[in-house]
Amino acid sequence: MSFSFAPDQERNHYKKNLLLIAYSLVFALYWAYTGFNTPDLNNWWLENTLTFTAIILLVAFYKHFQFSDFSYTCLFLFMMLHVYGSQYTYAENPFGYWVKDELDLQRNHYDRLVHFGFGFLLSYPMHEVLWRVTRMRPLFTYLLPVDFAISFGAVYELIEWSVADIFFPAQGMAYLGTQGDVWDAQKDIALAAFGAALTMLAVGLTRKKNPHR
Repeated sequence: MSFSFAPDQERNHYKKNLLLIAYSLVFALYWAYTGFNTPDLNNWWLENTLTFTAIILLVAFYKHFQFSDFSYTCLFLFMMLHVYGSQYTYAENPFGYWVKDELDLQRNHYDRLVHFGFGFLLSYPMHEVLWRVTRMRPLFTYLLPVDFAISFGAVYELIEWSVADIFFPAQGMAYLGTQGDVWDAQKDIALAAFGAALTMLAVGLTRKKNPHR
């Protein structure tokens, strides 16, 4: 089993991609575990609405577009981060509390980690789609993932508001996890943009040194 930054045409069939099969099994088992062991099942379902949507899209388009191993790794890591957060709600995440105590912080920052991870981990898959599918100038394939991270982050904050204030007010505060920070939404979007910018800078410098990657 090899690991690559480019799609392997010999492994387009799912059954031949052992790495993707391993990711699928680990994620499915862990996802089920979090669902059965969450203290707030209603919030777990709310948090995982987008998870269901993402998986449906990845499966539906697999025959038409396969990501590289690196992109699937990024997708897997982000999904694991998100699902771990959904098990307890982001604001009550145990790892976030551990970091808070160790660093003497004022709040549980696990939600900040996931928003940063959104940009840092998902910008490369977005870049890969633009790089392989479109005919735009290479520069834009690096800039647009940062723009997408900001745009998707803003859309997500709007979804959070609508879910918390309009559709499911009983679960609202747990779902939002603002922890009293009035600038929570803006900071989340900024962290996603920063994460995406770091990844695109690293990819650009790497590709400049090795154009074949």
